[in-house]
Amino acid sequence: MKKNDSLKFVFAGGGTGGHIYPGLAIADELRALTLEKGQKIEILWLGNSAGMDKKLVEESGSVDFFRGIPSGKLRRYFSLKNFLDIFKIGAGFFCSFFTLLRFRPVAVFSKGGFVSVPPCLAAHFLKIPVLTHECDFTPGLATRINSRFAKRILVSYEETKSFLSKNVREKAISTGNPVRPAFYSADFQKGKSFLFSNRNDYSPTKPILLVLGGSLGAHQINELVSNELDWLVERFNVVHQCGARDEAQMKRDVAGYFLHPFIYKEMPDVIASADVVLSRAGANSIWECAVLGKPLVLLPLTGSGTRGDQVDNARFFEKAGAAKILLGEDVNSQKLREVLLSLLDEKTRHEMAEKSLALANGAFTDGKRPAQKIAEIVLETALE
Repeated sequence: MKKNDSLKFVFAGGGTGGHIYPGLAIADELRALTLEKGQKIEILWLGNSAGMDKKLVEESGSVDFFRGIPSGKLRRYFSLKNFLDIFKIGAGFFCSFFTLLRFRPVAVFSKGGFVSVPPCLAAHFLKIPVLTHECDFTPGLATRINSRFAKRILVSYEETKSFLSKNVREKAISTGNPVRPAFYSADFQKGKSFLFSNRNDYSPTKPILLVLGGSLGAHQINELVSNELDWLVERFNVVHQCGARDEAQMKRDVAGYFLHPFIYKEMPDVIASADVVLSRAGANSIWECAVLGKPLVLLPLTGSGTRGDQVDNARFFEKAGAAKILLGEDVNSQKLREVLLSLLDEKTRHEMAEKSLALANGAFTDGKRPAQKIAEIVLETALE
């Protein structure tokens, strides 16, 4: 490579915001790091050709190019779709192979999701260094597969290493969970202005309850909020990101209820303005809240459509004193009321907030944020 040539990197991952936003945080830090060194950089993102990937990546401004590839799901259970998805995975591999051959990156970084497996396999065949990062407490199937090809395996929790195969464990590095730089400079006043400036039903005497269901929404949480809305608005200013799928059924003209189908750019400031966050337990969302020191009420996703990773994430935060969990039979209106009533106490909120922030601060390495540390490792690995 000539001195003035750009360093080229490929990021792979997608399917949900949880597989995209942390990758964008690392892309931002990698760009800043190379800029400090006076090195040009180009980043190509390989994501799902269907769904939200293209929109989220391109609107972020963090990468230079997006390329959609076919993506098949790797299911742990029997389904006829498994047979069809074999062909999608094969198509994704060949698409990735020829894209990497033309782009010639110095490294491929995987942020997870099924779409990341074909690019990592293709990079392995082309002898391009592969790095993969796992946000969740326990590694998913895509990470387990990618770890076979990876030169470095990056994990958010030190305990996650014990869940990896012994033959790849020595490649694992605990880095913490990457969070977008904007969360570290979030402004709660800007969040309040965004949420309430055009509304006269905001009550400054009530705490702000922020309800999050992830980028796609969470029907279970939306139903709970809908059923208990009158009770909730008596005690909280309720800010609700409901997801586009449930927006129509959630629209209600209720004072003190502030509905948004989706928030992206303003989300750091919105979380900063919240007093309590009610959420699923996706790794991305809970660590963003931890960076801003927020007490959490978590309803982890369970059932046949999940491997239990959100339960593991939630338990970790609960053990640290940063979260309260509603799980299984406890996911009901009565239990929700009990938990939220306890959080009307300002002292309780303050204690949980301190423990939440302590988790985020504990993820710093030599004063560097997780995304900064990961960007350094990606660059070092590429230049070895």
